[in-house]
Amino acid sequence: MNATAATQAKHEPRPWLAHYPPAVPPEIGDPGTLADLIARACQTYGTRPAFESFGKAISFAETGRAARAFAAWLQAQGYRKGDRIALMMPNILAYPATIFGALLGGYTVVNVNPLYTARELAHQLNDSGARVLVVIENFAHVVEEAKPQLKIERVVVATAGDLMGFKGHIVNFVARRIKKVVKPFNLPGFVPLATVLAGSDAMTPVTVTPDDIAFLQYTGGTTGVAKGATLSHRNVASNVEQCGLWLGWALEPPLGRSDYQHVMVTALPLYHIFALTCCCLFMLRIGAKGLLIANPRDIAGFVKTLKASRFTLISGVNTLYNALANHPEFAQVNFDELRFAVSGGMATQAAVAKHWKAVTGRPIIEGYGLSETSPVATINRPDISEFSGTVGYPLSSTEVAIRDAEGHDLPIGESGEICIRGPQVMVGYWNRPDETAKVMSSDGYFRSGDIGVMQPDGQVRIVDRMKDMVLVSGFNVYPNEVEDVLATHPGVLESAVVGLPDEHSGEAVTAFVVRRDPELTADDLRAFCKESLTGYKVPKQIFFREALPKTNVGKVLRRALREEVASKG
Repeated sequence: MNATAATQAKHEPRPWLAHYPPAVPPEIGDPGTLADLIARACQTYGTRPAFESFGKAISFAETGRAARAFAAWLQAQGYRKGDRIALMMPNILAYPATIFGALLGGYTVVNVNPLYTARELAHQLNDSGARVLVVIENFAHVVEEAKPQLKIERVVVATAGDLMGFKGHIVNFVARRIKKVVKPFNLPGFVPLATVLAGSDAMTPVTVTPDDIAFLQYTGGTTGVAKGATLSHRNVASNVEQCGLWLGWALEPPLGRSDYQHVMVTALPLYHIFALTCCCLFMLRIGAKGLLIANPRDIAGFVKTLKASRFTLISGVNTLYNALANHPEFAQVNFDELRFAVSGGMATQAAVAKHWKAVTGRPIIEGYGLSETSPVATINRPDISEFSGTVGYPLSSTEVAIRDAEGHDLPIGESGEICIRGPQVMVGYWNRPDETAKVMSSDGYFRSGDIGVMQPDGQVRIVDRMKDMVLVSGFNVYPNEVEDVLATHPGVLESAVVGLPDEHSGEAVTAFVVRRDPELTADDLRAFCKESLTGYKVPKQIFFREALPKTNVGKVLRRALREEVASKG
């Protein structure tokens, strides 16, 4: 590091502040609680559509009434403030209504991936101590399978058609009889959610404080057993406020359009922290409508919905943007009102971002965060015209440090562990003080487990996850770098890179590739990689696959690929 950089690192601990948009303050004020946010939005924007699913929209007022009815029912059953309420649904109208109801009642929401197996479900429900589970009927058979291991007291069964009125009957008929996605189940004593939401909304008012626990947000489990990140109302409300200050000025309605409403395409599941905060709770702040996509894996159906819809915002992960941009009908979508696309959850590849911009005319705004940070810690300025390749600047009231293994701050430009401090950082892991101690420093920073570099202007560039780094004869190889190169080959649709044991080099760089061109060979790819990568970074082994294993939000499961190879000996 030169003397200039050293001086800068020493005397400008927060260099990013000099590059903030003029409208963004360095610190946030009191964010209040999520209960305040929900009540205010449902009153202020009462007649506006709040959410839309399968072509049916409900207003903020209707959503508020359903939320209060859910809270009133929980209260009538004897559940008290602080009790954990588990929600296991895709993006349907009932999901935000039940989230809001639980928060208004002072309960703690435990978001559950509906694609969980019985074993995974039992672990999360028992670990969280959830007393009630709301599950969509499509996955009620999994609850039945797990029931002998569960300690929950009540099961409420939702349907895709809840809160849709007459149209709901049609939606449910199609799901049950035409698509046959609802398997038989036997859950004696279950309560239909429709009955709950149709009941009285006369809930007893509850005093909710910023320190009350809003969510137990279980980590994705891509690198191990899922742990519950304990997020208070202050944590998540702070992140909503941070996002509001950072993005709000760029979301001003056209001049003279007081009736203008933003529409967020919500394809990422609301049980994922990115969608929960950015696509749902933040949208309450600006009175936007959430266009709920129940099954984003159906790319053809997704594109059909987009073609028939007006929207101004969209969020996604790299794999989703890649799949959309490569669909032959995606270019027919009307992007005239699209302000920007936000990406997170995994690294966005430059090749994907370039293709997206070419089709839509809008850049991808990439952010970075984790379940433990509610989630957003850094994000690109919303006024960029081209993909930056960084994850942007730390948000207001957020500090980011790049540290070595001993916890020492590293100079600007050197790679190390990304550490984050701010009001959005979790209280800790639920009932895991030992695990909390491993990730929280003595000066209040959360250790992310991700490797990054801070640029002189304060922007952060992600290198890779520490646990995914490949060590080849003592040299570090970051899978993201190799994947970025592979993504530029015209014959590659997507790829994943892992390290596998090697008797000569310790680990060998190994690529799993989904071909766009069926004629593509391993030798072709290796030759291509040698043009851009040092020899030890070039994949030693290349396996072609029809698909890659992914999490519910489209993040590639590198761990699953390693385990698959290991199991085959």
